[in-house]
Amino acid sequence: MPGPSSSTSAFGDRRSTAALIALAVAAFCYVTVETAPVGLLGEVAADLDVSLSQVGLLVTGYSVTVAVVTLPLVKLVARVPRRPLLLTLMAVMVVATAASAAATEYGMLFAARVATALAQAVFWGVVGPVAAGMFPAHVRGRVLAVVYTGGSIGPMLGVPAATWLGQRAGWQAAFLALAATGLVALAVLFAALPAKPTRNEHAGRGTVPDAKRFALVLATTVLSVAGFFAVYTYTSEVITAVAGMAPAMLGPLLLVRGIADFGGIAAGGVLSDRSQRLAVVLPLVLLTGIFTAMWVFGASPLVTGGAIVLTGVSMGMFSPALQNRVMEFAPGSTDTASAANSVAFNVGIALGSSLGGLTLAHAGAGAVALTGAVFAAAAVATGLATTEPARERAAVGSP
Repeated sequence: MPGPSSSTSAFGDRRSTAALIALAVAAFCYVTVETAPVGLLGEVAADLDVSLSQVGLLVTGYSVTVAVVTLPLVKLVARVPRRPLLLTLMAVMVVATAASAAATEYGMLFAARVATALAQAVFWGVVGPVAAGMFPAHVRGRVLAVVYTGGSIGPMLGVPAATWLGQRAGWQAAFLALAATGLVALAVLFAALPAKPTRNEHAGRGTVPDAKRFALVLATTVLSVAGFFAVYTYTSEVITAVAGMAPAMLGPLLLVRGIADFGGIAAGGVLSDRSQRLAVVLPLVLLTGIFTAMWVFGASPLVTGGAIVLTGVSMGMFSPALQNRVMEFAPGSTDTASAANSVAFNVGIALGSSLGGLTLAHAGAGAVALTGAVFAAAAVATGLATTEPARERAAVGSP
């Protein structure tokens, strides 16, 4: 019997692997473009003669656009072939990001970012099923981990790199660099993305369609993300007011946390291919314990610093496991299910950030971790309530 073809990788053929890496780079570009203004507030404000809060709205407006239009846009393009759709989405990202760099006044920049956000809304709705569809179902967790690694590297390396470049060569240079990176991803996708990316039927529809379990998955998304962002949004206040750390420690802590996130994603992808329920519940149990420790022992810089880093491990593990769960229980199209989960994610961000802010205002920074722990514990409960269909069928068939 002949050995494996030299054109075959550990996952599949080289063309599909190249397309998968390009999708990960595309995810990196979208996430970095979305959050790049955070590190360039002063530069953009000074150049366009606007306030820092107006520059902040470039991020807020972007995320709100994604949350509002994701579901309707994904449904609108449901019948559009995936190869031309993804190529178009990347072309919009490249052109709109270049237009952001060329903007000479605030309105132009805001409009260019809204265009990018519209493309991103559809991208996150279809990228998971397209990536998974190029490979067999038994490696789906690891395939999704590759895509989410690209997104994870955005805040970990992309934003700091954009900040560094923008401070030295002007904020426009940072956006041009991102447009160029997106252009490379577009070129690779043009050459490598199959004409019919969904070659495996498991990627187009839910593996075990179940509306009730899918609703529990969405609830788990909202609760877990709310718990994380209740604390993450106010990391600076927690490390300074509670743990007594110097403000200068924020950057290094977030960098190490980002590296931990990268490792968590890799571990979560492997675990998700072995036990989907455990892959979801385990990181949420870890997150609950982390926030509880922060609440009880938050005055210790060692505990708080370690806890912040460990949130990277837990949320990194959770990301590919969650998407794999979405694709398992999707009651209809996995594109629509992924879009619904993206909306749930953004609802969680808004809920967690707002309730974390209320906690900070009325109970102090020390209680923020408790708010996060309560939400994370609730997510553990919904994760446990999402039973395994195979086990359920076995129980029914047992004497």
